[in-house]
Amino acid sequence: MRTAAPVAGFVALLAAFPFLVTAPWLMTIALFTLMYAVLASAWNLVGGYAGYPSLGHAAFFGLGAYAEAIWFQHHGIGSGLAPFAVLPLVGLAVAAAGLPVAWIAMRTRSDVFAIVTITLLFVAQTLAYNLRGITHGAQGMAMPVPDFAPATFERPFYYAMLALLVFALLLSWAVLRSRLGLALLAVRADEDKARGVGVPVGTAKLGAFALSVGITGMAGGVWAYYLSFIYPQFAVDPLVTIAMVLMVFLGGRGTLWGPVLGAFVIAPAQQYLAYQYGASQLYLLGYAALFVLVMLVLPRGVLPTLADRWRRRRLRADVGPEVAVEQP
Repeated sequence: MRTAAPVAGFVALLAAFPFLVTAPWLMTIALFTLMYAVLASAWNLVGGYAGYPSLGHAAFFGLGAYAEAIWFQHHGIGSGLAPFAVLPLVGLAVAAAGLPVAWIAMRTRSDVFAIVTITLLFVAQTLAYNLRGITHGAQGMAMPVPDFAPATFERPFYYAMLALLVFALLLSWAVLRSRLGLALLAVRADEDKARGVGVPVGTAKLGAFALSVGITGMAGGVWAYYLSFIYPQFAVDPLVTIAMVLMVFLGGRGTLWGPVLGAFVIAPAQQYLAYQYGASQLYLLGYAALFVLVMLVLPRGVLPTLADRWRRRRLRADVGPEVAVEQP
């Protein structure tokens, strides 16, 4: 109940946003902010709860985008709201594709797992360029232009991303309070001990990875329909993964609201800097500087750091500053 109220208020505020702000450029920023909040929340299921830092999630984002486009070509489902209805199928397909990848990659740990997954990312990007019969290669893949009214063109995509964000938050909340969540937290703390006491480590890791990449693929499907044209360098872009990771680390890895907070801070700044300095790629320096700053100043993220400070303040108020200093 304590979680439901803030979630409901947060969703209501976001749902009202398109009626309060109508400028197309602001709606575009809001849309991409929601998209990255979805992606960061999805990444957090693996990188936060289980402690497996995947650097290849952009591959599944691109897979979802191409799955949506291929579905368009083979089934001709129109250009209205119908493409949103196939997103659950896209998510299931991407999750199924992610299971064998997870089965192989999650036999490694920590930095080796990160290297394996980023290798997967570049393999997926190479395939997107070279499987021309499926992806059309560097020429890109076209989709029907959505027939929404120009004045409110972004609204359907905005609400689709908002629905995905609500789903990702509810799923993350449910996972945290389930046996799967307990298993993932045990894996993050000490995988060998967790396996030794009977925790189904393999099943938990595979389940978390499938849920994570499934949500990521659905976000890729909405993105593809919004742009109506897919290029490999944008659909399978390492910067998408870097953004997910940075947002989660900034807000607080392994927390419910941390990825959302990180996305709402970084995504608008990213969009502005990319618009101002995109041609020179100078905005990437801001990414690097922010990542270093987070690692040095807030290694646990904003929310865990604030929670620790709040606990210390409460402890000082309850037992006095002298006793509080002696606490470990």
